[in-house]
Amino acid sequence: MTPMSPDESAPLTPLKPGDSYVQSFARGLSVIRTFDSHHARQTLTEVAKRCGLTRAGARRILLTLQTLGYVRSEGRMFELTPKILDLGFAYLSSQPLWRFAEPIAMQLANDVRESVSIAVLDGDDAVFVLRVPMRKVLSDPMGVGSRLPAWATATGRVLLAALPVEEREARLAQVQLARRAVNTVRTPEELRAAVEQARRQHWCLVDQELEDGVLTVAAPIAGRDGKVVAAINISTHASRTRRRCCSSRDCPSCRRRRRACRSCWC
Repeated sequence: MTPMSPDESAPLTPLKPGDSYVQSFARGLSVIRTFDSHHARQTLTEVAKRCGLTRAGARRILLTLQTLGYVRSEGRMFELTPKILDLGFAYLSSQPLWRFAEPIAMQLANDVRESVSIAVLDGDDAVFVLRVPMRKVLSDPMGVGSRLPAWATATGRVLLAALPVEEREARLAQVQLARRAVNTVRTPEELRAAVEQARRQHWCLVDQELEDGVLTVAAPIAGRDGKVVAAINISTHASRTRRRCCSSRDCPSCRRRRRACRSCWC
């Protein structure tokens, strides 16, 4: 289960100059987003190519970020500095919910001896805002800020299920399905059935749909107004967890696979 890099995800949002749109600021953010786990150190040419800027434009932005302390250079290579974390932690520190949730997530992780995460929906992705790792389950390390496709994750499906019907349908209609693991849903109908199941039962189990061997279960977190604001999930390896089929005629997973259901615990 690997976080999507900019090369694998949709292109950056097209720039839309206007009275209320600061194009230079948007370009600066696009330069920052070119750096990730797959592109931790880049040349000026690589940065310019990945964010669709000229070399001169990318150079001005990189030098500005370097002056502010967010980027450093060594020879021809540029990389982010730890100061860039200030931008992400500004969000985390402004949301007291995550501070209150951290001890609860830590207690849950200790109780079940598995990794626990909390994620929110951002565009088409589920983004981790809190993570308590206990065992290495995923092929790549996942931390705060990591993004995964919402349609293929338990947290993402819980969050999609909580959306108003029209918005949920619009988002599901835009999903580009891709085979990622042995049990990945193959059709839009299967995906809609899985999200609807999560909506009805108020939790979701995803068994080896994003990465082989990885099983996750998620439940929604609601605010005081009853609206779902995030989802909490437990990740484990499928070999450490016993599964059993609900044998229900209403289970879309049982019907579609015609074998023991691997998507529900009843």
